Amino acid sequence: MELKAEIQQAVKTAMKSGDSVTVSTLRLLLSAVHNEEIKVRRELSTEEIQKTISTLCKQRNEAIELFRKGGREELAQKEEVELKILQRYLPQPLTDEAVRGLIQDSINELGAKGIQDLGRVMKIVMPKVSGRTDGKRVNELVKALLGG
Repeated sequence: MELKAEIQQAVKTAMKSGDSVTVSTLRLLLSAVHNEEIKVRRELSTEEIQKTISTLCKQRNEAIELFRKGGREELAQKEEVELKILQRYLPQPLTDEAVRGLIQDSINELGAKGIQDLGRVMKIVMPKVSGRTDGKRVNELVKALLGG
């Protein structure tokens, strides 16, 4: 089943079961997908929808961090619930070990020698891990493996 159709079906199921948090979260997701489709003037592919979901997840993580700093635990918990709902529609995240392996392969392929090759390595690694791990984490691992 196409991802967008799967999400729409999940909204219907959540409405029938009375799960208002899931309904509102998935409606927000569908709205973000729709806005992106308007922007690019075509239907989004599954990968593009997953990229939108990833962006929404990143926003939730930032909000959780800020709410915790501000002492608003109840709002942080609400964001965590929404984050878990959104993560259902993302592919399995890669482990740090798997990412390190991909980075090492890319370093060997390029013959990268040091931190000055960071951009070249990132350019090769990011398409391989897109949507399955955080770009910031990839950057940290590349720096570590290049000796930065």
